[in-house]
Amino acid sequence: MAAEDAPAPLLGRRAVLEALRAGRPVSRVLVAGGADARGSLGEILHEAHVRRVVVQTVDRRRLDTLARGLVHQGVAALVAAAPLATVDDLLRRARDRGEAPFLIALDGVEDPHNLGAVIRTAEAAGAHGVIIPRRRAAGLSPAVARASAGALAHCLVAQAGNLVAALGHLKAQGVWVVGADPAGGERYDEVSLAPPVALVVGGEGRGLHRLVRERCDRVVRIPLRGVVASLNVSVAAALLLFEVARHLPAAAAGGGARAGARPGAASARPARES
Repeated sequence: MAAEDAPAPLLGRRAVLEALRAGRPVSRVLVAGGADARGSLGEILHEAHVRRVVVQTVDRRRLDTLARGLVHQGVAALVAAAPLATVDDLLRRARDRGEAPFLIALDGVEDPHNLGAVIRTAEAAGAHGVIIPRRRAAGLSPAVARASAGALAHCLVAQAGNLVAALGHLKAQGVWVVGADPAGGERYDEVSLAPPVALVVGGEGRGLHRLVRERCDRVVRIPLRGVVASLNVSVAAALLLFEVARHLPAAAAGGGARAGARPGAASARPARES
């Protein structure tokens, strides 16, 4: 990640420690390799562990670049451009609106511009939020905020420590999990994509990780007619999000009923695995 795309850094041990204690939206803590972990640094590592903030060991020169001549004491914290939510926060937003959950999860999307574009489209399509994993993912940096064109101020973004477990939690709450993959067995526009649903799209060049794919209720594909083998992740997400949005009036008319399947859609969806 380029320095200008990184979340705004907090520099120095005391500043980082107090930010963690105050519950600021720290996306990760960067520690110079070889730094003495005793004293205040040990307290930082403890607070980060308690708050489930990723700690990354980096070359001291990376901290020098972030600090731009300021003293960093071997520690920096990257602060998110917006507060992170939880998966339950997203479900609560849907419930408060009297709507069936409509979510999208990103599996390993590390480019901040792609993440921002997905957030922008998700908000425009009426989704209740976006889910990103704690690792192998872009953080909520200024670059993400810029790419979202203001949508980050309105769209909840939840961070999941374990994306596979988060998808399992959604399924337990009655949400259908639909992954997108070039090898999917069904076309995305030939299945009933309507809430309650969580779409899952994979990262640049890798697609869905195996365990994520296996947790999906079904996997769909976007048919391509040209020479290129894949779409940009934000473009694929847009197609899927607005396919769900196309069904929103019908879903609302259904009264949000959810007893294993949506009304009128039982034949289109497989039985849920126990």
